[in-house]
Amino acid sequence: MPKKKKDHGGNAVIYARYSSHNQSEVSIEQQVDACEKYAARNGYTVVDRYADRAVSGRTDKRPAFQKMMKDARSGSFDYVIAWKSNRIGRNMIQAMNTAAALAALGVACLYVEEDFDDTASGRFALRNMMNVNQFYSENMAEDIRRGMLDSASRGCVNSKPPYGYRRGADGRFEIDEPAAAVVRQIFDRVLRGWSIFDIMTDLNRRGIRTGSGGEWKKQSFGRLLSNDRYTGRYHWDEIVIEDGMPAIVDRSTFDRVQLILKTKKKPRGKQRMNDEYLLSGKLFCGECGSPMSALSGTGKSGKKFMYYTCNRRRYEHACEKKNVPKDVIEKQVLEYIRSQLMNDEFIDWVVAGYDKVVAEIRADSERLQLDAELKDVNRRIKNMLQAIEIGVINEATQERMQELLETRRDLEEAIRLDEAANSIPEPDEVRFWLEGLRAGDFSSRKYQRELISTFVHAVYVYDDRLVLRLNYGQEISLKDEKPPEISDTPGCSPPVSSGAPDASFENTSFMVSFFQVTLPLVRQ
Repeated sequence: MPKKKKDHGGNAVIYARYSSHNQSEVSIEQQVDACEKYAARNGYTVVDRYADRAVSGRTDKRPAFQKMMKDARSGSFDYVIAWKSNRIGRNMIQAMNTAAALAALGVACLYVEEDFDDTASGRFALRNMMNVNQFYSENMAEDIRRGMLDSASRGCVNSKPPYGYRRGADGRFEIDEPAAAVVRQIFDRVLRGWSIFDIMTDLNRRGIRTGSGGEWKKQSFGRLLSNDRYTGRYHWDEIVIEDGMPAIVDRSTFDRVQLILKTKKKPRGKQRMNDEYLLSGKLFCGECGSPMSALSGTGKSGKKFMYYTCNRRRYEHACEKKNVPKDVIEKQVLEYIRSQLMNDEFIDWVVAGYDKVVAEIRADSERLQLDAELKDVNRRIKNMLQAIEIGVINEATQERMQELLETRRDLEEAIRLDEAANSIPEPDEVRFWLEGLRAGDFSSRKYQRELISTFVHAVYVYDDRLVLRLNYGQEISLKDEKPPEISDTPGCSPPVSSGAPDASFENTSFMVSFFQVTLPLVRQ
């Protein structure tokens, strides 16, 4: 049996909630303030506060609500105070079950703006109010859906536009160039036989980012290539409008790409080939800049031949670059890296440069300024949320909120990088790691892949030479397989072959990029 409640006095908790679908509802802060004043007037001692922000009352799967129900079992409070009964829940049966569960624990629900006494008529009035709450919730959901269906029937944007589109001033889709040009190029390259791996590599090499600002991954292309909105076919829920939005690719191109995707071989064989070709994703044609991909064949004698081939030559017949024997070019790159690791002067040079880079990074740390800027942005976001909660919401506030959220993400990333730069290994640890790295088994493919991943950013192949762009910022020209000479001045100029430009660690950003690659390996 639930314990009999006192008319006044006892411990109480406050529960507040607002729904993301109704921005005119009283804010959390206003609800809590009203509940605290109610508690003070009636002699209740508030021992805790629970708040669910932007969570629907149609479900009881709310984090703060669930915690409150769990804490109620401890017997630490006698009352739950809420602004109105619809804060506890908008589903009548669920709200009644909640009230019954709390009553079984000896906890009563009190509402600041509604007075339901513990009598038959009071409980009847409460049930009626809960019924009204559920009607309001269901009616609101129908209104929202009706509004979105009406918006969809006019071809308006109801969700985040696909890559290549944006929301126009009239609320409808409009083409976003140059992102749309990237979409067309992706479809065109699939038609020309490019692999998804090669398309991905080329986009990332050119610095082109996805709609969310990240690098392209293989899974980035599945939804893009199968999205028939690119043909101008608008659809949302059951609303379908042919030619309801501007087309980026024509229907014939789209259908041909779908056929290619359906008949495409499973990627496991391709992945094994990429694993076997050590320079996949890092090798580019020196003549046209296109990625070079794996190619193999079997001669009349049954001997297998393995090459790297220029994608523009292979798929578009638009480059004269000859195929490059796989083993020859991989050996040339690996021998250069090995020649550096085997030389103490190279390791001295890297460690000296590392010491200098670390000192400069730490001296240039902007952490205090970044922290101050983040604090200011968080304050602005809080103020904006409070404005939205009390009903100040329009297109301008939505755009401003998006800008603030993007600024916060940028600042948080800058702080993360700054923290990484100021909590990195000491020079002696880097030396120990490099000396350990050169002791690896050079005949091991796994070790060879580690060397290339650590030191090589890109390799450009010309008919008469290779150009290595290394992760520590230097560009090396190799005209034959003879390893280049090592500089006599460690820490001042890098070991380069004849004809390569002399350089130093003055460009700190290059060395930073190298150590961003290598430092996670140092402390493994």
